[in-house]
Amino acid sequence: MTPTPSPSLSSQPQTERLKVRLAGYPRKHNEGRIELFYKGEWGTICDDDFSISNANVLCRQLGFVSATGWTHSAKYGKGQGKIWLDNVLCNGGEKSIEFCKSRGWGNSDCTHDEDAGVVCKDERIPGFVDSNVIDAHVDENKVEEVRLRPVVAMAKKRLPITEGVVEVKYKDGWAQICDVGWTIKNTHVICGMLGFPHERKVNKNFYKGHLSSLPLGSANGATCVLHRRHQLFFVSRTWALFPPTVAEKLLKPRRECQGGRGRVGGAEKQWVKTECAVVADSGQPASSAGAWLLVATSLQIRIVGGRSNYEGRVEVQVGSKWGTVCSTGWTTKEAMVVCRQLGLGYSMHAITETWYWDSSNVTEMVMSGVKCTGNEMALSQCQHHKTVSCQKAAAKFSAGVICSETASDLVLNAPLVEQTVYIEDRPLHMLYCAAEEDCLSKSAAKANWPYGHRRLLRFSSQIHNIGRADFKPKAGRHSWVWHACHGHYHSMDIFTHYDLLSANGTKVAEGHKASFCLEDTDCQEGVSKRYECANFGDQGITVGCWDLYRHDIDCQWIDITDVKPGNYIMQVVINPNHEVAESDFTNNAMKCNCKYDGHRIWFHNCHIGDAFSEEAERRFEKYPGQNNQIS
Repeated sequence: MTPTPSPSLSSQPQTERLKVRLAGYPRKHNEGRIELFYKGEWGTICDDDFSISNANVLCRQLGFVSATGWTHSAKYGKGQGKIWLDNVLCNGGEKSIEFCKSRGWGNSDCTHDEDAGVVCKDERIPGFVDSNVIDAHVDENKVEEVRLRPVVAMAKKRLPITEGVVEVKYKDGWAQICDVGWTIKNTHVICGMLGFPHERKVNKNFYKGHLSSLPLGSANGATCVLHRRHQLFFVSRTWALFPPTVAEKLLKPRRECQGGRGRVGGAEKQWVKTECAVVADSGQPASSAGAWLLVATSLQIRIVGGRSNYEGRVEVQVGSKWGTVCSTGWTTKEAMVVCRQLGLGYSMHAITETWYWDSSNVTEMVMSGVKCTGNEMALSQCQHHKTVSCQKAAAKFSAGVICSETASDLVLNAPLVEQTVYIEDRPLHMLYCAAEEDCLSKSAAKANWPYGHRRLLRFSSQIHNIGRADFKPKAGRHSWVWHACHGHYHSMDIFTHYDLLSANGTKVAEGHKASFCLEDTDCQEGVSKRYECANFGDQGITVGCWDLYRHDIDCQWIDITDVKPGNYIMQVVINPNHEVAESDFTNNAMKCNCKYDGHRIWFHNCHIGDAFSEEAERRFEKYPGQNNQIS
């Protein structure tokens, strides 16, 4: 994130109507990355200072009545070309985004990793003329949907489909891939796009009799059961990290394979010149005997016994039998992988006791010690015991999940941290309550109470929920902890980590805030508060609202009494243990460069993003920051 400049009106409206479109993948017709057509070129909008007011203006330009949300960090993929607008500030009533305040056309310091998107209410403005809505151009060489088309009778009966001809979505139908130059690496990429962790070699001669009667470019046939839009988007980002050397070309009538550039699931590669003998001289499609066959393998899973299709006990198929999963160590991370593999969205809860769900004939435990990072596409990709070993092997302690199509998404207001940071030397006699809650470093226990002081690095934290579901604590009201010092209940033991890191990532100081109370401090226009820290009702953060922890409240600090002068990185991580499901965990961390001379501290380049992402590290360039005196 970058500091917001003094707003100025953007360029004057063009004589012709500004063209706006929704682009990106995956998306529905009423959502996507925002792209603007200006000076003969399509470009994007940076997410810095983006708000629901901006989204409302853009959705109306697109012919929708209003916006229900907005997205950041290129949720719908990274755009290309110019970033036309940055630090856009609308009041929500403008007729066009060009009337909102911004840095000006083409004036931006963002990258396409920060492209903004909108989610519009699926209701059209009566009589709206779509003259300014341009369908996003789809690169004909960009492969975004793939499937396996079964050609053997046995494969057609089996679900999920794990073997068949590789077909890609092309224009209005499906087309096959030329097998000239195809390697096992290509197969590995396709398997990954479909959610399978492994591939298996196949004897093509066995299938030739079936392939000879299969027409090219056919649009019918069974789509792979694991083909889920939100899964493919995730895979395209993950598998792009392993770009293979691929020689391919979509088969087209009356054309040969040619050179060029293209993608498979986001992995760019150079085509090689090939002569594909798949188009007959008559101009009619020849047989597809040259099409490549693919067999993928994956551990099949299912959920059973729940009240709906979105919840139940997790069962895994090993060989020909189904079995349960040990719930020891079962967390939201593992549950997220299960929901993702089944195409059921996100995990609301990881269940460790499933006795209250309907029982089945499955009683044997076949998997234990499951440990996932939360990013895997299938449960078989997670670590687990080779031999089942479970402390609670009874069926009632098997693992379960409750999935949901929507989830919350928390993000910290990074500029506010940079603007509010300061150092305070606080007398010990004012820190008894903080000491009780373990908010001070260990050396405080040896201090000469009540004399002396502690040096505290203080700042404000404003945590926004920009997701599509409320953020609610995992624990029920019955397990909330009463804190007499603060006079209210705390619903989460660990909600945020505050850390001061050395250049090599070692912690030199940390915040020890014992627990947190979650509430809606304020909300965007049109959104009502639902949660508060009073001793009644529920706690949480509503979609479109934020929870503000002011710099002057107890424990909103890092105790730096023992820290020596030097250059450090200050890091804040929200929901660090992933106790509550979110649609995006990569924006839960914030880093700031900081310089401490023993008396003053400077913060600069506070940036939202994955705590260890390359994009975050690229932004830690030196420039004069804010000079904060000791209070």
